[in-house]
Amino acid sequence: MTLTATYRLGTRLFWQDRALLLGSVLTPALIAIGLPLLMRHLRPGATGEATAQFQGTLAIILSITAFMNVAVALSARRDQLVLKRLRATTLTDGRILAGQIAATATQTVAVAVVCTVAVNLAAGVPYPANPLLYGAMVIAGSVVLATLGAAYTAAIPRAELAGAACMPVFLLSGIATGAMGPIRQALPSWVGAALDLLPTTAVVDAVRTGAVARPALLLAVWGVAGVVVIRFWFRWEPRRS
Repeated sequence: MTLTATYRLGTRLFWQDRALLLGSVLTPALIAIGLPLLMRHLRPGATGEATAQFQGTLAIILSITAFMNVAVALSARRDQLVLKRLRATTLTDGRILAGQIAATATQTVAVAVVCTVAVNLAAGVPYPANPLLYGAMVIAGSVVLATLGAAYTAAIPRAELAGAACMPVFLLSGIATGAMGPIRQALPSWVGAALDLLPTTAVVDAVRTGAVARPALLLAVWGVAGVVVIRFWFRWEPRRS
């Protein structure tokens, strides 16, 4: 079995899981398309506000479709001993996880692309002024958030708790970028400064401002941190009671 085979396996298992599809594809897509569309209906001339709203919802797509998706999937496969059986094959640990992370990142990018086209057609949100930067940041963010989701499974004791354990990441990501409204404005400045360090915020900031250096550095730091956690604390089988 090769890396390509693990990629295909992760993709096939994802599309066969209806609950996962509902939670990690349909839900973020409805949020990313519905909120800008609602904004345009409430304020017909507010294209800029609808655009900012959609850009903020990229954080929700990344936190759900990339981070939560891979955390829930790997937690379930760990508890079902699927990961343990995969380790008994000729695959290395790196290939097993790389295949899952790559599959999840691909799904996340696909959702982001579909939502980008949909909000343009439905709400008049313009396409990104710099499509290369937009694509690069979405791809990089998807890979980093999927890596962090795999690392986060070390803190999830059982698969049935995975979804609830990921909710804080989803909420913080949405608040940080304004996807959930002006909640951030009511928070202390030091909280806002901390939220600016999130990887999801880095992606949205790059899309909004065109900045590259700081968002890329933040994503690189988070990516390295995720790899380190996976290297030392990732669990391949459930804890023994």
